[in-house]
Amino acid sequence: MRIGELAAATGVSTKTIRFYETAGVLPAPARTTSGYRQYDASAADRLAFIRAAQTAGLTLAHIRDVISARDISEAPCHHVATLLADHAAALQARLAQLSELLSSMCAGSAIGRPRWIPASASPSMSATPSRPAN
Repeated sequence: MRIGELAAATGVSTKTIRFYETAGVLPAPARTTSGYRQYDASAADRLAFIRAAQTAGLTLAHIRDVISARDISEAPCHHVATLLADHAAALQARLAQLSELLSSMCAGSAIGRPRWIPASASPSMSATPSRPAN
């Protein structure tokens, strides 16, 4: 299938598909005699994996490592599990930092509302801090 067909089948833009080729997470496809990219069905599977891995928080560098291990017939399960565990730990640390920041911002307020949220704000707005106007 050509790049437009692959894009339509996977929901990934042609520009992104070309970027993934350049980034080394999608192998360069065969070319027709007229120079068009010609993908096989495995390209759609690879794109689905890339999107799922990105959704899980892996970077393209991590994805490239996993794909490389898989392409040389190694089972990348341990490697992927380690990457995901490291990513989860980093997210937990970031959440703790954000919670601490929110607590410190609310500490000076008698009603527990961050100082940058006006008292007239509705309760639904207080859950989503907004930036002060410059």
